[in-house]
Amino acid sequence: MSAVELNLDGLVGPTHNYAGLSWGNLASARNKDAVARPRAAALQGLAKMRQLMALGVPQGVLAPQERPNLPFLRALGFAGDDAAVWRAAWKDAPDIARAACAASAMWAANAATVSPAFDCADARTHITPANLTTMLHRALEAEGTARTLARVLPDPARFAHHPPLIGHAAFADEGAANHMRLCAAHGAPGVEVFVYGRNAGERADAGFPGRQTREACEAIARRHGLAPERVVFARQARRAIDAGAFHNDVVAVANERVLFFHEHAFEDKAGVLDEIRRKAADLFEPVFIEVKDADVSLADAVTSYLFNSQLITIAGRAMLIAPTEVRENNAAAAYVRDLVDSGALGGVRYVEVRESMRNGGGPACLRLRVALSHADLAAVEQGFVLNEALADALEAWVTRCYRETLAPADLADPALITETRRALDELTAILPLGGDFYAFQRS
Repeated sequence: MSAVELNLDGLVGPTHNYAGLSWGNLASARNKDAVARPRAAALQGLAKMRQLMALGVPQGVLAPQERPNLPFLRALGFAGDDAAVWRAAWKDAPDIARAACAASAMWAANAATVSPAFDCADARTHITPANLTTMLHRALEAEGTARTLARVLPDPARFAHHPPLIGHAAFADEGAANHMRLCAAHGAPGVEVFVYGRNAGERADAGFPGRQTREACEAIARRHGLAPERVVFARQARRAIDAGAFHNDVVAVANERVLFFHEHAFEDKAGVLDEIRRKAADLFEPVFIEVKDADVSLADAVTSYLFNSQLITIAGRAMLIAPTEVRENNAAAAYVRDLVDSGALGGVRYVEVRESMRNGGGPACLRLRVALSHADLAAVEQGFVLNEALADALEAWVTRCYRETLAPADLADPALITETRRALDELTAILPLGGDFYAFQRS
């Protein structure tokens, strides 16, 4: 069936900041307490969306979530008017207050796991929002993500929306950042690869946490109605996690037939590749591009985010949408040049998303992929699908409403609440969210 892949990018929120909340994310830790540039961050994200749109890739937008998250703080017992709640939280529980202010929903690769209708038993696209239980600031996103995706993909005859998995460590789920799909073409049946870092109940070691459990992967595959003979469960290599690959998409990315991955991405590389070959045998022949550690070390892969590039198909050829940090890394840049020169890649485009990268999120982190038939694409709420007029309107909104800089001390100012609410209220007149989308609009 003829199909396309819709890229839904998270729009960077007005409270974009560097709080260093993500243990195991080296860039997040390295830039903790740096001065952030929310306006530049959002404009960089929109510029990337424009580039994808110009290449002919259907591009959509996911709205920022409401931050600071006052309902969360009130549920923890902070009382009074909004300003009093915010001041008390910063005074008595600053780490919790910073979590309540995180703009991390911008990384839409963590929004959900999506299985296209072409893989699912009932021929509907299935969506499970990620519970993101490993990190507090991300666990706050699940409810808002579910609301957002239900607005973007509204037709229950075509889109099956599941609730997030129970918020327990046994079912820790990080969304599409640990999920890949291989297929002959977007509209053909595929093999879905779920990558996990640990088993439920597995004893924690001294390294960084394995954020995704196998049990979460298995539950999602079951509820999405995937055939077991088309599913692969792959364990991420412990050495990759400890090197800073907190999600699989820091060391591997797939698109159609191509799996582009680091030599040390998987604990049992040979077993994973063999299982993919076997389960794809009657559908397509997978193409494996393995990057040896001698060519690009794990350290260089994590620093440059080579594998957190977007791998897309343009005019029948694979193309890489890479962060400028890849071009600035000698080993990664040389490897990409060799791929293009050899014909393994049809080309590379570099994008500037430095504000996101400084918090550990590259081009692929910013987008959620949804393979759709043309009929299903028409059923998407079209007000979220980017065109030049919408891009212009969003850029004008960002320029008007976002601060140029946001320092750590600025976050404690209760004026930020009024400022961000005003911005989000305006956004609901630009995107078809409705006047009751955010909690402050319903109170």
